[in-house]
Amino acid sequence: MKIALLFTSLSLLALFSGCSTKEVYEPLKVDADWEKYEDSKHTIIDTSSNVALLEDRTVLSKSGTFDITIAPQDRLISQSEGWIISASIEGVLSMVSENDKNITKTFNLKKTIAGASVFENMLAVLFADNEIALYDMNTKQPLFKEQGGKAIALDSRIANPYFIPGIVLFPTLDGKVIFVNTDLKKRLRTVIASSEENFNNVISLHQFDNKIIAATGYTILSMAKKEVRVKYELRNIIYDNKSIYIGTKQGEILSLDSNLNVNSKIKFPFAHFYAMLCDEKNLYILEKEGYMIVVDKKSFDYKVYEIDFDDSFIFTADKTFYVNDQEILID
Repeated sequence: MKIALLFTSLSLLALFSGCSTKEVYEPLKVDADWEKYEDSKHTIIDTSSNVALLEDRTVLSKSGTFDITIAPQDRLISQSEGWIISASIEGVLSMVSENDKNITKTFNLKKTIAGASVFENMLAVLFADNEIALYDMNTKQPLFKEQGGKAIALDSRIANPYFIPGIVLFPTLDGKVIFVNTDLKKRLRTVIASSEENFNNVISLHQFDNKIIAATGYTILSMAKKEVRVKYELRNIIYDNKSIYIGTKQGEILSLDSNLNVNSKIKFPFAHFYAMLCDEKNLYILEKEGYMIVVDKKSFDYKVYEIDFDDSFIFTADKTFYVNDQEILID
């Protein structure tokens, strides 16, 4: 008994000692307090790739709030082509027009939905079992279906299907991008972004500089005439007209071109980046320990500001970080 108690005591001591010595980001210099923030009228209770759900079940998008109420049993999926999309765990997908909340569509798809997007009269859906499907929005009939491989553990950041002229790109839960011709209703090709066993779903899908950029938590893939892959453990990825900006789990901020070459790079030891925004001149990075890091996009010089915010859901709009019930402004 004494041996067991001693072992338990030593284990607890090691545990608490480890917690107390955990290394966190500590800036060499803090320039000032960040004063551009205010209390929000709303509290965020959930987020998806491009919309957030508020406490009153209304919707916050990157362009503002909508007078649309999401049903209590639904999870908010996306904003796409003038529609707000939500779904129940049983697979009932609901669509409400942004311009008139009385215009709605419902699809009983009978399976849990992970992502969805709209283009013209087509609805593209990624299911939680990694099946992909394309539906006619008028007849509600499937135009294309394909079952994907198993994906056991997922990153909560799930990219939605992405339409380009004549093609819909399906980001899968096992690290692939599937190209489907929307006229022929036929798969054209499948590209592997990364092949890790867990948390390997595509978290970002974007068209940039005439290339398709896909990212998982482990890899960035650039696709055009040739494919380029670079391994990064991603926390954040954003774009402007010239560059891709990423934040990594190692505390790095990088500027990349469309071929994934590094333009600029800086490291903040032990930093944990929550979210990133940019304007014409700067990158703005919200750091877990209560800092706003402002990086000049041209020189990669930076300043650090202290800021008080709660550890909670974070959603980014054009010039605002929405954190729980606060709005942190960059302008």
